[in-house]
Amino acid sequence: MERNLSLDLHVLVARLDRIADRILRAEHNISYSRFLALTLVGELGFTTQRALAEGLGVTEPSVSRMTAVLAAEGLVDVQPDPAGGNRRQLSLTDKGKQIVTSLRQEFEEKLAALVAHSGVPYDEFAEHTARLLATLDRTEQEPTR
Repeated sequence: MERNLSLDLHVLVARLDRIADRILRAEHNISYSRFLALTLVGELGFTTQRALAEGLGVTEPSVSRMTAVLAAEGLVDVQPDPAGGNRRQLSLTDKGKQIVTSLRQEFEEKLAALVAHSGVPYDEFAEHTARLLATLDRTEQEPTR
């Protein structure tokens, strides 16, 4: 059988995203995309909508709509950037921090169980994933030729 890693990785990530969305919606009434946004805002601390859009790989208008909903739900605080302009600074509210903390641990445990069930050693999978991401980070920072 011919291997096609690029397709396999795409399908794996898409299916994991769908499963994550299904789990989080059913158990906590939050979409996976909103959970990822909250998690990234938490990781970045005070951040801008532009940085969040880049981190999520979506457009700024999409993030603007999402942050408006998250702010209305009391999960994200949106403030004008002190540097001025149209930029907005984002940070998690206490409620947002609480959701990220509780869901992140629970979701990580479910993912670890899935990986273990597949027979793939979780620690090795996590290490290889981190190495691939670090390589991608370095590659993206290199000037294009």
